[in-house]
Amino acid sequence: MSRTPNNIVSDWLASLNAALVARDIGVATELFAPDSYWRDFVAFTWNLKTLEGREQIGQMLADRLDHVAPSGWELAEDATGDTDSAEAWIRFETGAATGYGHLRLKNGKCWTLLTTMQELKGFEERKGPRREKGVAHQITQGRRSWLERKEDNEARLGYDEQPYCLIIGGGQGGIGLAARLRRQGVPTIVVEKNARAGDSWRNRYKSLHLHDPVWYDHLPYLDFPDDWPVFAAKDKIGDWLEHYTAIMELNYWSGTEAVKAAFDEAAGEWVVEVRRDGVPVTLRPKQLVFALGVSGYPNVPHFDGADAFLGEQYHSSRHPGGGDWTGRKAVVIGSNNSAHDICADLWEHGADVTMVQRSSTHISRSESLMDLGLGDLYSEKALANGVTTEKADLLFASLPYRILPDAQKPVYAEMATRDAAFYSDLEAAGFDLDFGEDGSGLFVKYLRRGSGYYIDVGASQLIIDGRVRLAAGQVAKITGNAVVMADGTELEADLIVYATGYGSMNGWLSDLVSPEVADAVGKCWGYGSDTTRDPGPWEGELRNMWKPTNVANLWIHGGNLHQSRHYSKYLALQLKARMEGLDTPVYQLQESHHPR
Repeated sequence: MSRTPNNIVSDWLASLNAALVARDIGVATELFAPDSYWRDFVAFTWNLKTLEGREQIGQMLADRLDHVAPSGWELAEDATGDTDSAEAWIRFETGAATGYGHLRLKNGKCWTLLTTMQELKGFEERKGPRREKGVAHQITQGRRSWLERKEDNEARLGYDEQPYCLIIGGGQGGIGLAARLRRQGVPTIVVEKNARAGDSWRNRYKSLHLHDPVWYDHLPYLDFPDDWPVFAAKDKIGDWLEHYTAIMELNYWSGTEAVKAAFDEAAGEWVVEVRRDGVPVTLRPKQLVFALGVSGYPNVPHFDGADAFLGEQYHSSRHPGGGDWTGRKAVVIGSNNSAHDICADLWEHGADVTMVQRSSTHISRSESLMDLGLGDLYSEKALANGVTTEKADLLFASLPYRILPDAQKPVYAEMATRDAAFYSDLEAAGFDLDFGEDGSGLFVKYLRRGSGYYIDVGASQLIIDGRVRLAAGQVAKITGNAVVMADGTELEADLIVYATGYGSMNGWLSDLVSPEVADAVGKCWGYGSDTTRDPGPWEGELRNMWKPTNVANLWIHGGNLHQSRHYSKYLALQLKARMEGLDTPVYQLQESHHPR
């Protein structure tokens, strides 16, 4: 009888199940290749954790098996591949939850295993057949309407009743997480200093559009309509977030600024002072989540003479866009996404623009990135092949960070070949290009440092044509009317824009909580690749993101739209489990490295 991928995967799962039920760790680890990887999202570790090799896998199983009690490993759908290399979607259970995952076998041994927690048993979301009826078909005097009940809840929460979870930051991350927590029945308030949900997008420069495509950017539960543009304008995204907040019935406090937070050890809760529409309010949540974007405070370099500059100068985060810049000179310091977008915006509105490139930058043409980098996961083609957004998220997550660079290198090698003329023209214009330190391209660079790249949506041609001038090198000083380069070149300027990035997210904690708490949490983002701006030691997962930190009851949530959507699920499950008093022992809590 011929062996099929289904037979091979089913037999492997049966062997793993038997070994785990018997608590035979030796037999279980022999099912894994010596160079194997097990990436777990909450199901086994109550953490986001990647185990590398048999020894680490065995150590985790020895520590966790009695607590986790896994069972029921089976195929979720037909396996694919061949007898030498098979892969499959799988289901399993633990004592606390249902699980879902992805498995790759090579020559009958596991190469990669992804396990994710899906739902907590006994605390499933009230959806589908478990959805609420919404109304009692019984007429009684004084019964409250849905709107009245909603308004009553909004009036009580934060005043007569305290939220279990407080989310500081009401952008895409805070909104998506709050939606998941509401579905989990976790009382939550989101505080946002802007006047309206979506203002974090509306307040950016006028020409801003998403650089990532629509299939990559859905929010939890509610996809964009199928006629939504591939690359949405920032105001369109702002409006979507505002309507989403209302539709998902979130307790969203706009016009509210968090002032100070401290943990009350005796009460086991945070004391958070906020100002809501100018009125002081004290909140006492058990869990505090910072959801303030991808990064921390703007990095504004301090150049000699900047205080004497006679024109206008500001960080890229404050660039309004538009206006009439005819006949005026602008210098944009930086060469990544924001720098390119702002150079293009200023040129469109009449400015004489110079970009200052201080270090090499990776550039991917949007069309090539959509095809080569995202097409198999996030596209109409992917949907036609049965790859939903949820499956795409899991497939991307199924490649641990240790092996992701090698998986990405062929993509960018093909891109370099396909767009060779484009890159040659850019280099001829003096632009300093890279494909990442190891040729692994944009996504890996984003994970390592959150910067250092541009998705080309037209600004590169301005540089190639010389319509936006390029100055390479370091800035020596600023005079009353110019940026002076290290080689002595003077760049006359009426405007200087510092497109110089942002600091680590733990910088927010220093001001709102304390420097000691910020340093206890340590650097956020990066995974210890020991490359530029991502120092070691090796972590294997993004530092402090979506998982327990070294400060109890304090969490960091953020990332792009894709990450905010996907990882909010696992953060919400961790918070729900704690609210319900479940035992949540964290396996190998990440050590704190690299303070502010």
